[in-house]
Amino acid sequence: MENLLELVLGPVAHGGHCVARHDGRVVFVRHGIPGERVKVRLTEHDDDARFWRADVTSVLEPAASRVEHFWPAADALKAAVSKRLPVGGAEWGHMDLSEQCHLKGEVFTEQLKRLAGVERAVEVEAVPGAAEDGLAWRSRASFSVTAHGQLAMHPHRSEELIPVHAMPLAVPAINDLKLWEHDFSGIERVEVAAPSSGEPPLVLLFPREGAGATTVQRTARRLVGELSVAIVGARGAVERVRGKTWVREVVGENSFRVSGPGFWQIHTAAPAVLTDAVIEALAPEAGERLADLYAGAGLFSAALADRVRPDGSVLSVEGSPAASRDARKNLHRYAGVEVLQGKVERVLQESRDLTGVVLDPPRVGAGRAVVERLVASSARRVVYVSCDPASFARDVGYFQTQGWKLDRLRVFDLYPHTHHMESVGVLMPDS
Repeated sequence: MENLLELVLGPVAHGGHCVARHDGRVVFVRHGIPGERVKVRLTEHDDDARFWRADVTSVLEPAASRVEHFWPAADALKAAVSKRLPVGGAEWGHMDLSEQCHLKGEVFTEQLKRLAGVERAVEVEAVPGAAEDGLAWRSRASFSVTAHGQLAMHPHRSEELIPVHAMPLAVPAINDLKLWEHDFSGIERVEVAAPSSGEPPLVLLFPREGAGATTVQRTARRLVGELSVAIVGARGAVERVRGKTWVREVVGENSFRVSGPGFWQIHTAAPAVLTDAVIEALAPEAGERLADLYAGAGLFSAALADRVRPDGSVLSVEGSPAASRDARKNLHRYAGVEVLQGKVERVLQESRDLTGVVLDPPRVGAGRAVVERLVASSARRVVYVSCDPASFARDVGYFQTQGWKLDRLRVFDLYPHTHHMESVGVLMPDS
């Protein structure tokens, strides 16, 4: 069948799409705004599929909030004219920032209602002090590499590689490296971290399977300037080429070592914004026994330890061995902090005298087993930090079946020009 359609876009859906219908079938459309009349190209349209997917190629009746996309490589309309796909990573760059926040609130509201039965109108907060254009906030960036050694990015749900020559969402320290001018022969992926300490960025090179060691080393040594360079092996081993294999992040008065491939919030303001929100929500007091679950390098653990002195304690739990090693280095000066590396559900089974918990799971959420053990831990409240409204809402549902409720909730626009958001919710016994 012809894969071009004219549609009127309906409401926004989780995942960055708008919902439209064609002959009774649901079509998830990217790069549009609710209410627009558009032409789309179907990207997935099997006859027996429950729904189809499509990208906007032209706009017949634009919404008032539509703006010109700031990044030509990610602009679906320009991509359609050039008969190519737009790169991912800035799928909402075609609408103004206030509309982005509004639609994110609608998504979060719908997910809470559908997955947890919670009726709550959610408002998404812009980050204080953020740039008015929503650019230059990413302190981390990841690129694929073409067979010819060029930096590239993938379109949504595609293995195609499109060379890039800028990353407008990244901080200047990343763009100023001009890595797209280099030949990355033998490399499959390049990751860059620009730390808040102001120290040189760290460039991580992930070799292509079958690439010779000599080729990879030659590529690594061609990178010049004020930066650290390391090679990440197939099993995660990090080989230093120049500088350090880790970066130093600074949040308030605390300093954190973060190993190259380790997790750290990518928005420059996120560590401080989320730490403040967590402390406000948990309201820790001296003498309390707290837990920071999925603690990473110890961002929240350090802030909690500062507030439970002199006789309180913090249990910092992380599954990643590398992140747990970082946490031990970052938290060694706190007498009341215990760092454990292992599965959260196993640790919780042995820790039942907690007074409060910070829960910051990966995108898939915490899950039923962790929720049940949290409820059994005697904690007075759980502060849940989440980057995914769907997994958060599912876990809220699990808490509710255990007699708990979602009390307070804040949602932050920490990923401008994308459909992603970050939330901090308070869960507590419903009595």
